[in-house]
Amino acid sequence: MAKRVFNFNPGPAALPLEVLKQVQEELLDFKGTGMSILEISHRAKEFEEVNNQAMALIRELAGVGNNYKVLFLGGGASTQFSMVPMNFLAAGKTACYVDTGEWASKAAKEAKRVGNVNVLYSSKEAKYDHVPKPGQVKVPADAAYLHVTSNNTIFGTEYTDFPDAGSVPLFCDMSSDMFGRTRAFDKFSLIYAGAQKNLGPAGVTIVMLKDELLAKCPDNIPTMLNYKTHAEKDSLYNTPPVFGIYVVKLVMEWVKKQGGLKQIEAVNRKKKDAIYKLVDEHPNYFKGTVQKDSRSWMNLTLRLPSEDLEKKLTDEAKKAGFVGLKGHRSVGGVRVSLYNAVPLEGAEKLAEFMLGFMKANPK
Repeated sequence: MAKRVFNFNPGPAALPLEVLKQVQEELLDFKGTGMSILEISHRAKEFEEVNNQAMALIRELAGVGNNYKVLFLGGGASTQFSMVPMNFLAAGKTACYVDTGEWASKAAKEAKRVGNVNVLYSSKEAKYDHVPKPGQVKVPADAAYLHVTSNNTIFGTEYTDFPDAGSVPLFCDMSSDMFGRTRAFDKFSLIYAGAQKNLGPAGVTIVMLKDELLAKCPDNIPTMLNYKTHAEKDSLYNTPPVFGIYVVKLVMEWVKKQGGLKQIEAVNRKKKDAIYKLVDEHPNYFKGTVQKDSRSWMNLTLRLPSEDLEKKLTDEAKKAGFVGLKGHRSVGGVRVSLYNAVPLEGAEKLAEFMLGFMKANPK
């Protein structure tokens, strides 16, 4: 087998090796069809079974009932920025948003193209170094919905406790941390997530929404941008991202085999602790960029004493088999993305490498 590296890319990101091997084994002949999953019809019973199993596994892992629809859509989470308000921001109503980073800001911007938007809280002036604490977001009772972004991939923040929306529907972009830890998923009326972080490959977007929302979807929006269109056909109104859904199903089976979200969370806790311990013990060298109570478990951001040292660290790390550590181009620095498929061994070995780098390259 070709040499595998430790993949810390922010997305598309690491996939479980076990899943990749199963894809490889089944690639030429899927379930005795004599065809690849890339070739079979989305109307074939073999794919319908994959589709149904993937939906059921997502509901099971989220701990929600059949009152939630699971959809597999194209267009990435960025298309959801528009679909959400087109479906649920009615004329005369106001949607509420919390701005905690670039993607949250873009979601609000797209919603403003559709209707009235009230940004209840923004951490932009603080360079997005935190998410709001419980009680800091006051949601008007007549809001159409409250939209939050659970994890900030660029700046490295994540919610532990979400704002209380009261009776207002709570919507969440969970693209970069869905199923990375246990959550009360049933408190959300709608969740969407690009799969390419924790859930599968790029090219498929997962939407999980309560049935009761579908009655609110208007008939005067484009057919393909109406959630009802896809919900009524179990995402098979048109040709869905077949291969992506298949890999999502395999990843969900892998998560379940690990022990579900409780065990995934336990491992992810150890992974992020290995890196943050280094940051906390050497704060003059590895400088965390966010407030401690807002730290992301998935995207750990830090700065070194100079940009030259940051470049040297990422270059030498790549040669040593640790790839994807360069910070986002808009903020620089170093970013360690610890999605579910990154093994604990990878985080621990990276921490050892970084400690050795510090000793060999004093500021």
